[in-house]
Amino acid sequence: MFFRPTLYRHAEFRQGLIDLAPQAPGVAAWGLMTGVAMVKSGMSVFEAVAMTLLVFAGSSQLAAIPLLVAGAPAWVILATGFCVNLRFVVFSLHLRPYLMHLPRWQRMCHGYFTADISYVLFTRRFHEPGSTEAERTNQEAYLAGNYFLNWASWIVASLLGIGLANLIPPEWGLGFAGILCLLGIQCSLASSRMRILSAAVAGVAAVVAYHLPLKLNIVVAIAVAVILCLTVEKVRPASGTPA
Repeated sequence: MFFRPTLYRHAEFRQGLIDLAPQAPGVAAWGLMTGVAMVKSGMSVFEAVAMTLLVFAGSSQLAAIPLLVAGAPAWVILATGFCVNLRFVVFSLHLRPYLMHLPRWQRMCHGYFTADISYVLFTRRFHEPGSTEAERTNQEAYLAGNYFLNWASWIVASLLGIGLANLIPPEWGLGFAGILCLLGIQCSLASSRMRILSAAVAGVAAVVAYHLPLKLNIVVAIAVAVILCLTVEKVRPASGTPA
């Protein structure tokens, strides 16, 4: 148990899960892409798994991979990871008043599990540190809920990517990881029914028009999705007006 067992039964823990749930598919897609990229770059399965579990920082992992492949000195790799993750110094300073009442080992656990999305969701919900034991418990439980789903989404997807990487044809190379990267961006932006609809329509249109020259299927996909969504936006108010 990384945190107090009572936190997992707290209402704020469940709220933390609920608030992060819309972002979980995007986190998982990034994790899947990172897992594939590590193995495709030449890392062994053991090294990729160890990096996934110990580092838990997608941006640093992706920045370090080409340096590891190129045989860069350890200090260059560590300095790169440090610079990429400098924003977490700011996160830690902001979260310090919220967590200073905890034992050091628990604060270190928070430091490991903190991610961009969990920090944003937490600071949006709690503007000031708790002044009572109940308020501090609420905040800690909410963070634990955020951490749990974010960490699980990332780790499970990364390990899946590592496991599936060797099944991907060699000629696909890191280009396939790039596709997964774009998929991660798409999943993280699919936060409304209209966006999901536009992505689905664009995907179908791109596949149907795949054989057009000069990659015009992409242009067709964008045009079809835009036209459909604009039409839906115009029809929706009319259908919602009382008869």
